[in-house]
Amino acid sequence: MATEQTLDQRYQAIGAQYRDYTEHTPLNSDHDFVKAGLIWGSVEGNRTPSILLVALDKGHWSYSKEDELDLLAYELLAGVNGDEWPIFAHLQDDNNVAYYSLFGGAGTHSIDSLPPVELIREHQQLEKVPTFRWAMKTYTRLMRGLDNFHERVYQIDKDRGIGNKNDIISEVSKILFLETFRVRHDPDLTFKHEGKTLSFQDVFNYVYVAEHKDLAVDHIKAAFAEFRDHPDYVITLEDGTQEPIFVGKNKDLHLSNWKNYETLLRVFQELGQVTNNQGQVVKDVGSLRDMPADLLGRVFDVFLRAKFESKGGLGQYLTPNPVKQAMLEIAMHDIASDNEVMERLTSDQFRYCDPTCGSYGFGSVALSHLKNLISKLGGVSDSQKEQYVAELLANSFVGSDSAENMVTLARVNMALQGAPKAKIFWADSLTTKLLKPNSFDLICTNPPFGTPKFGAKEQETKQHYEAEMEQILGGFRPAELKSEYVAYYDYVKKTWQDTGDLYLDEDGCPKWPGYRTDLRNVSTGKKAVYNLFPTTSGLALGSKPDGKGNWKPVGATIDPAVLFIDRCLQLLRPGGRLLIVLPDGVLCNSGDRYVREYIMGKKDEITGQFVGGKAIVKAVLSLPADTFKLSGTGAKTSVLYLQKRHASREHPEQFLPEPQGDVFMAVADTLGYVVKNNIEDYSAGVPNDLDKIVGAYKRGE
Repeated sequence: MATEQTLDQRYQAIGAQYRDYTEHTPLNSDHDFVKAGLIWGSVEGNRTPSILLVALDKGHWSYSKEDELDLLAYELLAGVNGDEWPIFAHLQDDNNVAYYSLFGGAGTHSIDSLPPVELIREHQQLEKVPTFRWAMKTYTRLMRGLDNFHERVYQIDKDRGIGNKNDIISEVSKILFLETFRVRHDPDLTFKHEGKTLSFQDVFNYVYVAEHKDLAVDHIKAAFAEFRDHPDYVITLEDGTQEPIFVGKNKDLHLSNWKNYETLLRVFQELGQVTNNQGQVVKDVGSLRDMPADLLGRVFDVFLRAKFESKGGLGQYLTPNPVKQAMLEIAMHDIASDNEVMERLTSDQFRYCDPTCGSYGFGSVALSHLKNLISKLGGVSDSQKEQYVAELLANSFVGSDSAENMVTLARVNMALQGAPKAKIFWADSLTTKLLKPNSFDLICTNPPFGTPKFGAKEQETKQHYEAEMEQILGGFRPAELKSEYVAYYDYVKKTWQDTGDLYLDEDGCPKWPGYRTDLRNVSTGKKAVYNLFPTTSGLALGSKPDGKGNWKPVGATIDPAVLFIDRCLQLLRPGGRLLIVLPDGVLCNSGDRYVREYIMGKKDEITGQFVGGKAIVKAVLSLPADTFKLSGTGAKTSVLYLQKRHASREHPEQFLPEPQGDVFMAVADTLGYVVKNNIEDYSAGVPNDLDKIVGAYKRGE
């Protein structure tokens, strides 16, 4: 029987794995269950970035959760110069081992393995922010303050403006918006309330709230009404429509208890003196403006993910962080070696989209990875890199969602990270004209899937859903100037009606993008017979072929995931990449074979090549059955990675006959946690299989 290691022995065993890292500094901890230290080495006479080694006693594996590791790492590194903080970590207890990329632009996330000493120089040292240590300390304080506030609203200072826990997130986003607005705009800003002119700086302050109580709440609500439509946060959409950051029911502050305002403002405003990494005071009173944008965005994202309730008012579920990280890691690995896309990234032409964006979690991770790609560009000055990032923030990010609340959270999320003009809007992505075909280099998304189940008492809701779906599916018409009608579904009569000529834009294309323009009438008789003719900007799914290959309309029971596959491929530029979470049925069921053939084409029995498809299948990653358990579904899902085929230069609507190639396939049984008591429990000691899968993909295994 093996003797259990002591904490010291475990730590020594970890260090023995890194003998090429010749230097070591022990770290002090107030916890008796932790032993930690830093190691680094020397390559060609230059010191390498550091690695954090952490040995844990049994029963403390909850620190494998990224945000918990962030807090522990900060405590351990309190006495270390901020410029020398580690960029990787090795975490180990009595039964588990995990590796992490620490703190960087993409945020702390688990990885497959740590680099050997001769390769670690390829990984850049953390950005030398002179106040990095203060920023991490403030990050810790903000996270704990928001946690305490969230519980306080329900247990101590109950608020009539709060309906459910997701309402708290929405209200926090508004206060956070006001605080960042306060510190980034003219300190002399004023607003009107009941005929009086008030100073925003004076009113939006926890001291003022404590003194004036309910009156202060009225004043802050008036200030929000004044500044919520500020031009800095108004986006201009493709059709010229201008849309502010707060719309619909989010246009007002609903928080009503003055004690909650005081508590929340203390969290954001009591940040103490700003010190540099040597401990010297550089500013007497710190503010959120002194926080790096990446770190401030991470505060909001971690708080949102931790407190969001999928079964509450928003009715959605945020994609687990390990899934988002894995999808973007794979995408960025390929983009980094794609010269054409990298040229667009450095010429302000790169465009990213999530057409079912939720809180824009995918976009937030994509932003971090893209900034990291820019930081590694060779032969480019720091000032030029800063310009590339500024252009990325100003122009590259697009998204939409059919849930109004989620759009607001997404806008605030990106505003905190320096992209207040990100074109994120409220719309049905399947039908909106604001998303243009052949526009995006990368789409990462987790669309709604599965047909809703309606009970006997929900017939009205069922009819409404079916009516909406029929309108989406109503585009089963050829895109030809000679067309004499527009389809309109009368969901009372349950019939299609002709309502006049087909509405076309100046280019001769249907104004409504839902038309299945890849289906053409090949009949010479009176009865129309539709066949498939794939184009780079067309659609066809929402209809399906019969046994003779003739395409016909489908009903409202179609899985919307199928429609989103087609829509996303339409929106991608030729050569663009799509990573999408799908129910396994779409990838496996015999009834959905036509979808798979639509994507990759049919196999030619003579040549062995796939002919007629719109995309090359790059990878399929099977996810655990409990990936979306918190949303109340045990549906088995996978990540499908597609690259839209390139187009002919002479005929840009036609695809080039590119070979399919091998498909990378892998199965993840666990994501680093188990769902227990309606939370993601990281203490269970299960691995994140996606780390090894991503590592294998990058190595071409």
